This record gives sequence, C-alpha cells and structure tokens, in this order.
Amino acid sequence: MKIAIVVNSAWAAYNYRFNLALAINRAGHEVMFIIPYDSEYSEKLKKKFQCHNLYLDSKSLNLFKDIKTFINLLGIYKKVKPDIVCHFTIKPNIYGSIAARVFKISSLNNITGLGTLFINRNFTTDVAKLLYRFSLSFSKKVFFQNTEDLNYFLQNKLISKSKSALLPGSGVDLEKFKLSTASEHKDKFVFLLITRLLRDKGIYEYIEAIKIIKRRYSEKPIEFQVLGEVGGNNRTAIQVSELEGWVKDDLICYLGFTDQVEKVISGCDCLVLPSYREGMPRSILEAFAVGRPAIVSDVPGCRDIVEHKINGLLCKVKSSKDLARKMITMMRISQEYRYKLSKEGRKKVECFFDEKIVIDTYIQSINNIVRHEKII
Repeated sequence: MKIAIVVNSAWAAYNYRFNLALAINRAGHEVMFIIPYDSEYSEKLKKKFQCHNLYLDSKSLNLFKDIKTFINLLGIYKKVKPDIVCHFTIKPNIYGSIAARVFKISSLNNITGLGTLFINRNFTTDVAKLLYRFSLSFSKKVFFQNTEDLNYFLQNKLISKSKSALLPGSGVDLEKFKLSTASEHKDKFVFLLITRLLRDKGIYEYIEAIKIIKRRYSEKPIEFQVLGEVGGNNRTAIQVSELEGWVKDDLICYLGFTDQVEKVISGCDCLVLPSYREGMPRSILEAFAVGRPAIVSDVPGCRDIVEHKINGLLCKVKSSKDLARKMITMMRISQEYRYKLSKEGRKKVECFFDEKIVIDTYIQSINNIVRHEKII
C-alpha cells in the first residue's frame, strides 16, 4: 500500500513523524511525505523517503491561498495515487481530507491541537468549525491528543464518536530521550522554555515572570533560556526586535533551535511552558523523559500530562505573577524533591506516552483499512 503523510512543515515532519514513517515502511508499505519544501529538513527526508512539494501557508487566512493549497493537494493525490493519507494539523486535515475524498482515498486525521484559531474565537473560528465538520466526515479515523479537544469536537458535532480516538500526543522516543542525572552546574539554576515564540505560548508571561524574579533575587545566579523558532508567519509571533531586546537587557539566553533538544533539556533544572492551550505539549513529554520537572499553565493539554506537585507545578494561565511564584517555589524546594518530581514524570511518560504506543495505533488503523478494502 502507498501511505502518504501530509504535514504543514518539513521541520515537523522530520522531527515528529520520521519514526512513524520508518515503522509504516517496516510494516511493508511504501511511504511518502507531502510537505512544504525548505532548504534543510525536506532534503533530510528525501534521503529516506519519496517527497512531494506542497504549497501551504499554514497561518494565512487568505481564501485564495487556501484554494491554491487544495488544488495543489488534488494534483499531488492524482499524480501519486496514495491508498491512505495521514493528515496532521488544521489545513492538511481540512483540505487534504476533501481532496482525498475526490479520489476515494482513505484518510487518517490527527488533531494536534486547536491553537490560536480556537483560543481567540471569532467568525473565522465558526468557519473553521464548518470546514472541520464537512472534511472530517470523510475520514476513517480522527485522532485527538487530549480529552478536552475531543469533547469539544463531539459537543459541537464536528465528528462522530465512532470515528474518534485518543492518542498520547506524538509520543516520545525513549531511546533518544534518555533519563539523565540532574544538571551538573552547581553555580546557577536554569529554567528553559521550548516553544515557537508566539504570544499564545505564554512568552510574554515568561518575560514578565523573569523580571519579577530578577528584582527579588538580583544576587542569585539564575539563567532563563529560550529555545525555539522566532519570526514565524503566525499572527501571534513575536518580533525579532523584541527577542533581541530581551537578550540585550539580559533577561534571557536565546539558544536558537536544534535537532538535539535532549542535550539542551539535560542542561536545565526545570522546563517552563505558560501556554494558553495545547494539544499535548511535546516539550514537556521530552522533559519528563529526560528527567526534568515542569511548570505549565493549568489549561487543556498541559494539565493532561503535568500533575500538580506530583511531577511538576501548575500555574494560572496568563498570570506572570503566579508563574513567577511557581518558578520561585521550584528553585526553593530541595534537590531531593525535584528528583522525586523527575522520577514521577519519567514514569508517566514510560507508562502512557511512549512513541511506540502512537506508532502501533497507526499501524493497526492502516491494517484495519486494508482489511476492510479487501473485503469490499
């Protein structure tokens, strides 16, 4: 069978779906990626898999650009004739599912999170709901990464219960993200934020919390790190000039972005993610796998993985003051207690969020579709 994986960025395809593609290939299927090409990650994918260039502006609200994406998908599906398509993120989910239906191709969809469109609800949100309801009606199975997103779709009748299922996020490669000892540096405490630098990820709350902590602990050696892409085309993206200002004012240490996230995590004491809403935050799963506690907002997605005072701390959403309080608490507790939090985090990931669970579910779903089509 030909299996196509459609993702809104080559970076996400390489970092989040590569192992899934390898597993599907090992199961005896031909795998291809349909992605927007870039200069680096699409080339890495091409070394192992057939790839096709997708026109997609993931954050644009321009109808004509979306129509162009849909037409592009129609052309690719007609040319390569996949038997099953696995869609990830909103535009591939919507336009890819409709395009697949035109050619009677089976679809598997993954709602990786609701994002800005559903955080700031407006007319565009209503349009997205209509498009979701129509497009997902053609899907064989729709996976959700947390119960609140699933319930939202069920309550708004965007998906039938029989087609929906929960997955533990994208899972974590526990062979890559190995449990490590506490960071070796004794001279400072290191907080780390890993995310795309968007307003909805709580970046401004993080900066304000840092200012509060620095005023209170001006003599204490504390480092506040940020890892993630800046200057993206998301409507809530921060400006490069803002980031440069924070670095210049000695508020943060900006680390850029990397494929070796596990090494960066092992160098910190605590991960922070004050996001407004998540699907299933991969950075937190990876932090738990490495053995680092986390501080996250008490919102969907985040509270599905972080249990307050068990493997991390929850803070009030959009509250820099409460975030600062929780960060101070994390600094002040003993190393032994942080180790206890870390052990619980690793245990939770091993039990519920191993990448193998996600991969096995996809393989089973693909096999179910194959069996059904053979019967027909």
